[in-house]
Amino acid sequence: MIPSRRSFLMGAAVLSATVITPDLVRAAQAAAAIPNWALATGDIEADIAPRAMRLVEGRAPVGLEGVLYRNGPAKFRRPGGSARHWFDGDGLVRRFSVSGDSVELAARFVDTRKRRQEERLGAMVMPGFGTPPDPRAEIGSPDDANAANTSVLMAGDRLWALWEGGSPVAMDPQTLETEGYVTLRSDLRSMPFLAHPRVEPNGRIWNLGMGGGQAIVWRLSADGTFEDASVIDLPRASYVHDFTATARHLVIVLQPWVRERQTMPFADGFAWRPEMGTQILVVDKDDLTRRRLFETEAFGFFHLGDAWTVGDDILFDLALHRDMDFAARGASEVVEGVPLDGEPAHLGLIRLKADGTTELTRLAVVAEFPRSDPERAGLSRRLSVHTTGENRETPFARAIGVTDWGSGQTRAFDFGADHVVDEMIYVAKPGAQTEADAWLVGPGLNLAERATELHVLDVARIEDGPVATWRADVALPAAFHGVWAG
Repeated sequence: MIPSRRSFLMGAAVLSATVITPDLVRAAQAAAAIPNWALATGDIEADIAPRAMRLVEGRAPVGLEGVLYRNGPAKFRRPGGSARHWFDGDGLVRRFSVSGDSVELAARFVDTRKRRQEERLGAMVMPGFGTPPDPRAEIGSPDDANAANTSVLMAGDRLWALWEGGSPVAMDPQTLETEGYVTLRSDLRSMPFLAHPRVEPNGRIWNLGMGGGQAIVWRLSADGTFEDASVIDLPRASYVHDFTATARHLVIVLQPWVRERQTMPFADGFAWRPEMGTQILVVDKDDLTRRRLFETEAFGFFHLGDAWTVGDDILFDLALHRDMDFAARGASEVVEGVPLDGEPAHLGLIRLKADGTTELTRLAVVAEFPRSDPERAGLSRRLSVHTTGENRETPFARAIGVTDWGSGQTRAFDFGADHVVDEMIYVAKPGAQTEADAWLVGPGLNLAERATELHVLDVARIEDGPVATWRADVALPAAFHGVWAG
């Protein structure tokens, strides 16, 4: 089925339905009681020019050469009105270039139409996930509200900044200069493109674009060239932030957080319906009309790990939330420095059996952002890398864990209460033979030093802590997702 651009863009008509009134008194009261972790949602006022990071611990691993790109919101507040949700800040792409003992850091805001308009007005006026629109917002398509703030993708020799509601935005991978919005096909301009594409070991890119009870299935070559796009119908209009895939299948998890109203902000249109349970749709990559639907208990989620098969069964790991209260409420309070009162996510494993039944295993392991060896994407594996250490007082991780699905054991390193740790990226060592022959590379925020750090850990000895840590002379807020370009 060929996508209808009109049907996917009709939601733009409601983007100016709600008025935002800045509440400066409330902001001042919140600022007076901000906890130290609020640095993780602080504002960056300008691009960060390239600068060397200082090695403060250990030594650089031999053979680790490449660039880590990270993306996340880094501007939430303006005098005339501020973003009301963590997911709605302007995207700042970070570039950590690793060469021998040296690490260079640079960061630039994605030059979106949203950011240009809000700079001109001195106010955050665009609608978002949890931010209502201001009447001053000029919106002709979803890309006018595109924050480009969630993830990054290497598409050939170009870097794409991703946001789940609109087009990728191309950037120069060396200078981080914004080059423009990516149109994959002329009649599909501004169509949604999730921030969690799945990349096969051969480089082929699969992604979804969500539109209520339908999804676009995108297929691109390794260099980002358009190959195909089709629309599939979904059993329900669930919120889908991420999906997963095996070598042969796309796996779409439909949680019971369901869109019931076309309204803005986006999250206000959803309702938590646990009585509906969770559905899991499995679609054949070679024939999108071939599908199976599985049923399991209700849970919320943002992130899934790569899927794999054992015989005719499909397995994948995920970060299980009790509900989606964090999306609806918690992430708004985070921007205001309000401590959480909800449960953190826990690691789980789902097995979709050949007989049509589903088995869900919940571990007593706090976890988010599950990752694995990209060379094994869609293939059999044992290890999941994830953040851990979140609790009721803070929404941010302080530790990194590695869970072995063969043994059921989790090993971890805790950086301590004065650290905020981002998702870490799996980087295979030169000549790697097993999953454990890898480093984990990722940034953290040292709250005591008020500085961004870059850490490298050994997957096989993660509990020993960083083999190397570099520290910058700036503190960047927490980012969401990244990619390694070796």
